[in-house]
Amino acid sequence: METEMSNHAGDAPFLELRLSERRKEADGILSFELVHPDGEQLPAFDAGAHILVDIVPGVSRAYSLCNDPAERHRYVIAVLRTEDSRGGSVGMHQAIEPGQLVRVSAPRNEFELVQSAGRSLLFAGGIGITPLLSMAETLANADREFELHYCTRDAAKTAFTSRIETRFSKQARIYHDLASKEQPFDARKVLKQGGSDDHVYACGPSGFIEHILSTAAELGWEKRQLHREFFGSPTTQNDGSAETAFDLILASSGKKVHVPCGVSAATALLEAGISLSMSCEQGICGTCVTTVLNGMPDHRDHYLTDDDRSRNDCFMPCCSRSLTAELLVDL
Repeated sequence: METEMSNHAGDAPFLELRLSERRKEADGILSFELVHPDGEQLPAFDAGAHILVDIVPGVSRAYSLCNDPAERHRYVIAVLRTEDSRGGSVGMHQAIEPGQLVRVSAPRNEFELVQSAGRSLLFAGGIGITPLLSMAETLANADREFELHYCTRDAAKTAFTSRIETRFSKQARIYHDLASKEQPFDARKVLKQGGSDDHVYACGPSGFIEHILSTAAELGWEKRQLHREFFGSPTTQNDGSAETAFDLILASSGKKVHVPCGVSAATALLEAGISLSMSCEQGICGTCVTTVLNGMPDHRDHYLTDDDRSRNDCFMPCCSRSLTAELLVDL
């Protein structure tokens, strides 16, 4: 997580890459290998990073890089096709073909490894395995101590099995919900031996992450040791107070954009003809983060840290609102 957010997340440079390979990794999961059209090296990335992918006009999504960060010739992402897709996963599965040029952002990272960690415990739920694979590669390359715990519904829905069993056979364990003969996943058992220099990383559905982090907290793990990245919409963080209308004042022009009840600030801006970069539209990815110059945001996202929120100098218009009648924003 960046400590300063004076610019929009969508301002990072974009690249035109070629899809060199698309392959099935599990039921409903495809991986995509992206390379430079002229064979040049790609911008470096660290474990836990993601890229934004322009899928079809008007639809872009953030996907974690799951290959070894030591590789500079390619980016690899994996996409789970979901039934409630709003164009992202279906578009990736149906509209992106090998040989096609794809517009992607330079890598960004809000889910970084702590370099000073004594031991790293990696917990993946379903497609949440993707950023943790790059973490496992980095940790293995540095001969650092780690464990990878990967929970899926069944073997058919488990991606990258061969890679995990070959590359991380000593550190990884895979659990299937529907395999009654297997030892079930027990978060309390795995987390009970935590040391002061150990760190936990959890990625997957919100319920899975909440289970890992709440169990860790109950066992005495400190907040500084716990790290998470959501896949899918988490439980809302607002206090349930009544939603009220408010106005956005655009600093560049003085224009006032009214945000009614039941309409997001992002939607109001787009309907007013104001350009805004967005991806997840759920307050997870950080793409639409917008600087606040005056007023008090009502933070409802799952991206900003507590320190970010306490400064009240930015907010996520895709999901957050305002506690004051007006917000002056840097647009």
